Amino acid sequence: MAFRLRFGVVGTNFISDWVIAGGRQDGRFAPVAVYSRTQETADAFAARHDIPHTFTSLEEMAASPLIDAVYIASPNAFHAAQSMLFMERGKHVLCEKAFASNSREAREMIGVARKRRVTLMEAMKPTLTPNFAKAREALNKIGAVRRYFSCYCQYSSRYDRFREGVVLNAFRPELSNGALPDIGVYTIYPMVVLFGRPQSVKATGYRLSSGVDGEGVALFTYPGMDAVTMYSKIADSSLPTEIQGEEGTITLDRINLIGKVTLRCRDGRMENLTCPADRDEYYYEIKEFIDAVQSGRGESPVNSWENSLITMEIMDEIRKQSGVTYPADNP
Repeated sequence: MAFRLRFGVVGTNFISDWVIAGGRQDGRFAPVAVYSRTQETADAFAARHDIPHTFTSLEEMAASPLIDAVYIASPNAFHAAQSMLFMERGKHVLCEKAFASNSREAREMIGVARKRRVTLMEAMKPTLTPNFAKAREALNKIGAVRRYFSCYCQYSSRYDRFREGVVLNAFRPELSNGALPDIGVYTIYPMVVLFGRPQSVKATGYRLSSGVDGEGVALFTYPGMDAVTMYSKIADSSLPTEIQGEEGTITLDRINLIGKVTLRCRDGRMENLTCPADRDEYYYEIKEFIDAVQSGRGESPVNSWENSLITMEIMDEIRKQSGVTYPADNP
């Protein structure tokens, strides 16, 4: 019988819709259950995706023999507790970015995954795509890397309501939200995958009246190079991501959804490294996760526990320097 991984889904927002659509391109992906706080919402989501089972209790879902794994797309503040609940019951966990509220929670999650011998992976999709792999493979063509620059600034429609005095979930510190975990993580995680832990971090940003950041800039130092990341939920930018070397530059058009990869050599030669898009962008994270489960590995070699933990530690330091704290930081 062909291998099938039976998934439960926690979170019924649009991201879950997208992940299911991408996951269905992998024949091993079987969404069989959904959790929502209300039966009405669970029923509507289940009907939309032809999912046979619904739950309004996380504990019952975690204990259920109907699922093997869970995809968690709840607000960031709930990621750690929900992930550990399912892992303690022997379920594999694919957890949306940001992985947790802070690095303490991330360490606890990894500890439970190791103890229970289950697979745990952060759902950071760009680093698992063929276009990111092409950029990584091309690093040897640009000589000594001297700078990584990444920008992701996207004005949030929810900020319009914020300016009217209505604070929606995207800007609530009790949900561990804000520009850094929502947007900035896309600029930082690929940097960690490519270059590892930086030697130092210097950061600044604009803190909104609710207590979360609306935008920020971070400068990192590495041996022989530096890195700059810019992110915002209160302004737009069309700047790409660049990896600048002494012999050339690799350009990625959008770091959250890499559609084009270009190599520009110092002598003027240009090379298009783009892979034709023949799969949904979310297919690759589902494939990576199921591959890890099927092979008995606890983690992805790309979206590894170490890379997720380093990213969370960097984000903790950025928040510290920017004056952003979450209730989850002091449980």
